Amino acid sequence: MQRRFTDYLVISLKGLAMGAADVVPGVSGGTIAFISGIYEELITALNNINVSLFKTLKNEGFKSAWNQLNGNFLLALFVGIGISIISLAKGLEWVLHNHPILIWSFFFGLVLASIIFVGKQIKKWRIASIIGLIAGAFVAYYITTIPSLVTSNSGSWFLFIAGALAICAMILPGISGAFILVLLGAYQPVLEALNNKDLKTILIIGLGAVVGLLSFSKLLKWLFKNYHNLTLAILTGFILGSLNKIWPWKKVLSYRTDSKGEQVPFLEESVSPFSFEGPNQLAIAIGLMVLGFATIFILEKLGSKKQ
Repeated sequence: MQRRFTDYLVISLKGLAMGAADVVPGVSGGTIAFISGIYEELITALNNINVSLFKTLKNEGFKSAWNQLNGNFLLALFVGIGISIISLAKGLEWVLHNHPILIWSFFFGLVLASIIFVGKQIKKWRIASIIGLIAGAFVAYYITTIPSLVTSNSGSWFLFIAGALAICAMILPGISGAFILVLLGAYQPVLEALNNKDLKTILIIGLGAVVGLLSFSKLLKWLFKNYHNLTLAILTGFILGSLNKIWPWKKVLSYRTDSKGEQVPFLEESVSPFSFEGPNQLAIAIGLMVLGFATIFILEKLGSKKQ
């Protein structure tokens, strides 16, 4: 596939959007990749990392191996993701703490619109697809109701495994890698490592992510090849079920003490904005939902131009 510099710049911008989404617990970078039209190319490129690639490298040289890998695409995408995660981690942490309703409203609109665009990729709705949609929604909703671990763990093997599991969730539309880290009690150590530029911890998490990414992408590639409509239906269900996690108005049922000694929400439930305790910021929230919804239209239009 012949691409110009501007095409790779757009791919990097999509990577920036994926990285920003993955920093927020409840929003999936996989959803952004799907909507922007690069999801299956990403899965295919990751599956190119195999024994055949190393044979090509040995026999035909770096250039042939790089082309087989679709290296320019992966490089542009992961540069965008990396810049976004490193640069936005601190800012998003501040916004989540100080303006949670506003940030969740934007992402709620974004994810709500993504259900439409992922669902419309399904060519034929059969009984199996409907069951897959319902099952995916149920599983994702159940995950959003699971309380996170009370204590954080910063052991090397734990962070390695957490990185592998989180990256698997990251490339699944609707399942947030950051939220998996929250469930495991690893979100705070990871965020602190990013903010403090702790290279050792970042390397351990990164190695786990690489292992998880390469192994899980092969399963997704096989599913898309053999059960395309069913896989899309399940992914649509995942996104639908995840809406509970990012509903902007929550009632805190219990608190826990984080690693800084501060009280943070532990168990929450979604409530109506009219029964929310405190300013519901409804007008601004609705405006941000509309903005998030419109963002998906823009990303989808960019993606459709490339397909």
